[in-house]
Amino acid sequence: MRHKALVAAAAALLLIGLGSAPAQAITDGVPDGDGHPNVGLMVAQTEDGTPLWRCSGTLISPTVYITAGHCTFGAEHVEIWFQSDLEPTPAALGYPFTGQVSGTPYTHPQYDDAAFYLYDLGIVVLDEPVVVAEYGELPALNQLDGYTKQAKKNAWFTAVGYGLQKSFPDAASWKDQAYKTRMVSTPKLNQINTGFTGDASLLLSNNAHTGGTCSGDSGGPNFIGDTNVIAGVTSFGLNSACAGTGGVYRVDRADDLDWIYAEFGDLLP
Repeated sequence: MRHKALVAAAAALLLIGLGSAPAQAITDGVPDGDGHPNVGLMVAQTEDGTPLWRCSGTLISPTVYITAGHCTFGAEHVEIWFQSDLEPTPAALGYPFTGQVSGTPYTHPQYDDAAFYLYDLGIVVLDEPVVVAEYGELPALNQLDGYTKQAKKNAWFTAVGYGLQKSFPDAASWKDQAYKTRMVSTPKLNQINTGFTGDASLLLSNNAHTGGTCSGDSGGPNFIGDTNVIAGVTSFGLNSACAGTGGVYRVDRADDLDWIYAEFGDLLP
């Protein structure tokens, strides 16, 4: 979901556009452990290394990391950690200043921060390769349109990220759980190609039964079922308590795939 800034003054989620707010952490999930070593925690920074906000994202090659556009927009530099758990002392692992690897952020050329949910896609090109057993895979063109009415009933996704485990309204925000731990949940598909989602987003469940996403999960992957295929990146939430449903920006559209392959194709498998 759209991130919460690291600075306290920007901690409250902003309601934007569709009545939504960019997303944050896995809720009602479980620790991922070694399940998805291709998913990392990123901190966007200014040119001089001042931390701005945190997000999640996925390696789709040794040097290409895919995330949300609102995670890269306005950043000059990125630091990334791939440890599954930075607790209990994230600072001992360099957080939020020096990660395992650094990189340069790029944002979808049609991205507009005032309507972030329309082209909410970002890429980070790493300064050094990160080798893992399996990388995330991009979907085929318009692959998600294959969810017919019947297929939609059984569709589920694997959401992974480092966001909040629990989020409460501002008056009770002291109860938030924001461990920097990679978590995983398995939300169900609620809406696709509707008047609300348009053709660019998915709406997934976010409840105690399936889990969902919250602050800090922005940019993290929503894999199709138990595959490595990334249906989309966590993009927005509809309430500040990270409950009900979560919004995912689809990456199977032509404008997304064309940009990725045209600009970064020589770095992909």
